[in-house]
Amino acid sequence: MKELLRLEPSFDCNPLLVGVVHLAALPGAPLYGGSLEHVLESARADAVALQEGGCDAIIVENFGDVPFYPRSVPPETVAAMAICVKAVRDGVRELPVGVNVLRNDAAAALGLCAATGANFIRVNVHNSAAVTDQGILEGQAAQTVRERERLCPDVAILTDVHVKHASPLGSESPAEAATDALHRGLADAVIITGAGTGRSPSREVLSHVRRFVGKSPVLIGSGLTDANAERLLEYADGAIVGTWFKVDGLLANPIDIERVRRLRELVDSI
Repeated sequence: MKELLRLEPSFDCNPLLVGVVHLAALPGAPLYGGSLEHVLESARADAVALQEGGCDAIIVENFGDVPFYPRSVPPETVAAMAICVKAVRDGVRELPVGVNVLRNDAAAALGLCAATGANFIRVNVHNSAAVTDQGILEGQAAQTVRERERLCPDVAILTDVHVKHASPLGSESPAEAATDALHRGLADAVIITGAGTGRSPSREVLSHVRRFVGKSPVLIGSGLTDANAERLLEYADGAIVGTWFKVDGLLANPIDIERVRRLRELVDSI
């Protein structure tokens, strides 16, 4: 799994920890504060704390841009994210960096990878369809995979399965959806989340997905903490962690390097 994100193979024995840089609202978003430099300063500080705390990779997402566009984001969002992703990459040169363009703009994420050299993308709905707070989202796997081959063929596609803040339109189980994402959607890894931001998936769902997908990479996409890491990572190759790494575990706060170090030490001991 770590080799997938261009990490040293010697680290393959440990679960992967991907830290999240939640960008503040960008130009054009309702909550934008008027200073892109302030957004950049916060992003750089969080990225450095994640790196120094022991994360294996970092993913940058436009989390502050609520309410999210369901599909394509406007040009000013892509332009601002390019500056932010480049700043994060320059600050943590030895770590892989990924991109998630919320709510579901995989084409913009791939364009950002091509322009900045980022290594992977997260796609909330890659195949199938889901009812979300942005309306109905339909997966665009055919377009996304082809666009990846055209622009940045080495970039990994990590896709959510039954993503948080959404209800799947189909009747397939998470395990069946994961299998489709990997084998019919050609995703490189699947992400399993709880129902919402900061909420963990159940051990039962993770174990069921693991049985279906075998050795294919599985990541926990929300809710991993020092209290549940040992039992949940039994069935996953790692986790994407955002909320729990913040000061006091509060989403609006900056990254707490000591919490990152604590989870890193715990994960390495599993």
